[in-house]
Amino acid sequence: MKITIYGDVTKAEIDSIVAEEKERFAARGKEIATIEISVVGQEELEIKTWAKSDIRRVRRITGYLSTVDRFNDAKQEELGDRVVHS
Repeated sequence: MKITIYGDVTKAEIDSIVAEEKERFAARGKEIATIEISVVGQEELEIKTWAKSDIRRVRRITGYLSTVDRFNDAKQEELGDRVVHS
């Protein structure tokens, strides 16, 4: 998990916020990827939290859609031979 702090926030405050966010996300069956804590006023913090994504990259080699980990040797070789065009 990545935690980014903008402003002067104590370690105790950070630990408390992270624990609360973890509990909130766990209740929804999600895991935290990033937390951003920003000081926006004398007594006010802004907390932005992003969940980890279940999105996986799918590629098409010789007409078949699949994730790279499921490609056979020939498809992996074809993937390695591809040229990126600008």
